[in-house]
Amino acid sequence: MLKTQSVLAASVCAAVAAFSSPLLQAAELKIGYVDTQRIFRNAPSAIKAAKEIEAEFSKRDQELQRMAKQLQGMQENLEKNSVTMSESERRSKEREFSEMSREFQRKQREFREDLNLRQNEANAAIIEKANRAIKQIADSQKYDLILQDVVWVSPRLDITDQVVKALSDGK
Repeated sequence: MLKTQSVLAASVCAAVAAFSSPLLQAAELKIGYVDTQRIFRNAPSAIKAAKEIEAEFSKRDQELQRMAKQLQGMQENLEKNSVTMSESERRSKEREFSEMSREFQRKQREFREDLNLRQNEANAAIIEKANRAIKQIADSQKYDLILQDVVWVSPRLDITDQVVKALSDGK
C-alpha cells in the first residue's frame, strides 16, 4: 500500500512538473490585441479615405436624393389627381412613374455596389498598412502573438493605439 502511494505521489509530481513547464512558458508569452474597427475610426489614413470616398460619391448621392423627391412628388400627384385625369393621361403618368422608379432603383443599386467596392478597396489598403505597422511593433517590442478582432480581450493587451500612432507617423 505504501509503495502504491509512493508511485502515485511520484506520478502526480511528474504530471505537475510536465504541465507546469508549458504553463510557465505561456506566462512568459507577450500577447497583444488590435481592434480593427478602431483603426478604421481613428487612423488618419482611414479618416482621409472616408472623406475622399464621401466627396467622390456625394454628387451621385445628391442626384439619387433629387430623384427620390421627384418620384415622391409624382406619386403624390398621381394619388391626388388620378380621379380627375382621363384614362389615357393616368396610364401615361403611371407608366412615366414606373419607368422613373425602375431607373431610380437601378441607379441606387449601382451606387451601392460602386460605394461598397470603393470602401472595400480603401479598407484593404488600410489593413495592409496596419498589418505592416503591427508586424513592426511585434518585432520591435518582442511580441509572441498579436490577435485581431476577438470577442473579448483585456484592455492591458490592447495595442491598437500604438498601431494608430504608427499609422499617423506614416510607418
